[in-house]
Amino acid sequence: MTITPLYAGILAVSFFVLSIRVVAFRRQGISLGDGGNPSMLRRIRGHGNFAEYVPFILLMMGFLEFSHFSSYLLHGLGIVLVVARLLHGYALSFTDKFFFGRFMGTVLTFTLLNVCGLLCLYQGLQAILKTA
Repeated sequence: MTITPLYAGILAVSFFVLSIRVVAFRRQGISLGDGGNPSMLRRIRGHGNFAEYVPFILLMMGFLEFSHFSSYLLHGLGIVLVVARLLHGYALSFTDKFFFGRFMGTVLTFTLLNVCGLLCLYQGLQAILKTA
């Protein structure tokens, strides 16, 4: 596998940035939770939201790559995932009012979740039918 690790690496750097934003804000005396601070809550949710969706989508991309799906399709999925998470992460963790980034990041992420899920389902059913 060569494609999925590329996007996993790019996204790991993005996750690191989101992580550092949370840790850096904790220096203001918020050791647990958001301390009732809306800015801290946004940083935590930007970080958490990334952690909730990206690993699962990367896992499905890895399954698809392992099953020899088109490299063009995999790069397309990876590029859209990076764009989606950069838009959403920036909108949620770095700004207060970048609605477009948050909305489009969410729409693209949900689209990828469904597309990857359907492709994995297709691959699984194809494998079952070949062995039957």
